[in-house]
Parts: sequence; C-alpha cells; structure tokens
Amino acid sequence: MKARSVGEVLDERIARGEGSLVGYLPAGFPDLQTGIDAAVALAENGVDAIELGVPYSDPVMDGLVIQQATQKALANGFRLRDLFTAVEAVRSRVDVPVLVMTYWNPVVQFGVDRFADALADAGGCGLITPDITPDSAADWIATSDRTGLDRVFLAAPTSTDERLREIAQATRGFVYAVSTMGITGLRQDLDAAARGLVSRLRDAGAERTCVGIGVSNADQVSQVLEYADGAIVGTALVKSLADDGVAGLARTARALADGK
Repeated sequence: MKARSVGEVLDERIARGEGSLVGYLPAGFPDLQTGIDAAVALAENGVDAIELGVPYSDPVMDGLVIQQATQKALANGFRLRDLFTAVEAVRSRVDVPVLVMTYWNPVVQFGVDRFADALADAGGCGLITPDITPDSAADWIATSDRTGLDRVFLAAPTSTDERLREIAQATRGFVYAVSTMGITGLRQDLDAAARGLVSRLRDAGAERTCVGIGVSNADQVSQVLEYADGAIVGTALVKSLADDGVAGLARTARALADGK
C-alpha cells in the first residue's frame, strides 16, 4: 500500500477546519506483534498519523515511561530490521501515515540510503530526527529527496529566528514544535512558549506545525489545536499500553481524539 505523506493527511483535515492527532509508540513494545496491534489500534481510534520510535540504548530526549518501554523492547530482542517489519505490517492493515522517530546514530550505522529504501519499501512515509539539525543533515536531505520521504525536524522555543527559517525550509511534512524545554513526559500545564513558537514558525515559512512533549489529555489536545495543525501524544499512550494493554490504549486514543 503506497504511503500517503503526512502533509497530505494534515492538509485534508486543515481543509475541513480540523486539527490532527499524532500518536507515538516505540516499535517492538512490549513485543513486536503487540506493538503492531497497538499501532493499528491507534489508527482505528482517531489517531491521524503514527510515529513509531526506534528503541535506542541512549535515549537522551525521552522521559522515564518511554525509556522503560524502549528498554523492554530491546531486552525482548528488538533489532532494527524489525522496524521495517512493523511498519509494513501496520500499513497493510490501516491507511494512515507511519513516520519513524529515530536518533540519527542507528540510521548511520544501518546506512542512510539503505535505511531510507527499506522504510519506503515498507510503506513508511518519513523520519522524525530529533538530534540532527538541517545544517548537519545534508546526506539525509539528499536521500529523502531521492526517495520522496518526509523529513521532520524539531524546533524549540529557544531556537533563533534564523534557525527557525532553516528548519521551515528543510522540513517536509510538518515541523515538530517542542512545547517546552526538557525530556518527554506528562505535564499538567503546557508551556505557554509553544503558542509563541508556532507563531514564529509560521512567520519563518513553516507550512504545517505540530506540537509535542507534554500533551497528555483531550483538553490539552484541544488547546494545542487552537493554534497548531496537530498535537503529538506519546507518554500517555505508552503508559496506557504498558498498564492496560491494547484495549486500554484504544480507550486512551479515543479519549484523546475527543479533543480534536
């Protein structure tokens, strides 16, 4: 099944005056098949695009819940080749964009072109790369241009206007706006800087912006969608899967989707 770009899906909802819900899960958690079923459950319960994270031994940007999940996936034998198996299996069952979120080192170790070709062949639509900036990503930009994959870079409230322009120009799909400084996790209040960051990104030329880190309930999804094109939820979904399995995850996804 040919992958639709995440931009196409966001644009469809924007045209209807609606925002999008993006859901994150680590690939291979708690095991490969359950992780596939969990991602499918997201798509079947109101999530518009899926992020599958690559379990990594040094997840510097992740909070405790996601760290524990990725460690369990690795302990259960997850290997990078399993990522492509998971993407292909999810895409064979649901027609939603599947992005891969990965630190850059695993891509380099696998081979940038080899990774991109395997992801495209599996039906994935692109990469979110939290630890590289456009000025250090020439090889990825060239490869994603060749393969047509989306490339999502992160922007933070501390980013300069010049950096935001570079990110907006280099990104394809959406810019991932980090709502607050720090690691992923649940927060009671989103940093007000997120709203200002989205405004600055629009001024910098970003076509679409989704806000993540700290978004954990339907009210926060609704708040984010007042000013952004999408809301990204990770920790709340991972915790739900860990605590209550796929059925619990489905309930959480439906509740979050009520905020759209």
